Amino acid sequence: MKDIDLIQHNPWDELRAHTSARIALGRVGCSLPTREVLKFGLAHAQARDAVHRPLDFSELKQQLHAAGFRALKVRSNAEDRQTYLLRPDHGRHLYSDCRVQLQHELPAPELAIVLADGLSAVAVQRHALPLLQAFRERFDTDWANTPVVLAEQGRVAIGDGIGEALRARLVIVMIGERPGLTSPDSLGLYLTYAPRVGCPDSARNCISNVRPEGLPYEQAAHKLDYLARQALRLQLSGVQLKDDSNLQPVARQAD
Repeated sequence: MKDIDLIQHNPWDELRAHTSARIALGRVGCSLPTREVLKFGLAHAQARDAVHRPLDFSELKQQLHAAGFRALKVRSNAEDRQTYLLRPDHGRHLYSDCRVQLQHELPAPELAIVLADGLSAVAVQRHALPLLQAFRERFDTDWANTPVVLAEQGRVAIGDGIGEALRARLVIVMIGERPGLTSPDSLGLYLTYAPRVGCPDSARNCISNVRPEGLPYEQAAHKLDYLARQALRLQLSGVQLKDDSNLQPVARQAD
């Protein structure tokens, strides 16, 4: 007599191999298995840590200098993390003394790049430099003089004041995104042509979920290179600028 297989195959298991989303968790009676409850607690703790963990600006600045980038440091009007979380408007504006500092710096030859801690310093610490290096290999500009500005307690819109102070034609903000339960280290990219204080969000292009488990560095650099070139050529960004980078091979390098 053939043995009866008491373990039933779960067709969702095949889908789990293609995503980190919380699917096919199983059940024990009317509840989740203990291992899934523990995994959920760990993921929630990692997301909370990502929000509150400070970015090591000194280490990142040293890494940028070692890689040949011109690195500067500023902060927003949010004087601490608590203020940053409770008053999003403070994180959108450049501190007045820092604005004066940037106005006395050499103007950006074309681009200004901003690295802001955002809601996940882990994302910036892990992914900003590798992505910058991949982008530099593709995009042809005066990289020796292109400012990379580290913005403490910054939100996306802080790039407007930074780009305006540095007289940049285009500003690219790389910022830690709001953590999810499976992605505490997701990096977001925001591109704005002719940055100025008060620029609406509709004037920005966004590339999201940059990390090895999401959008890999090479693909993100490919999209960023395409959008940056098009923004400078057409002199616009945002809803009027469409991302058709998928029509070009990812392996193509800068001309």
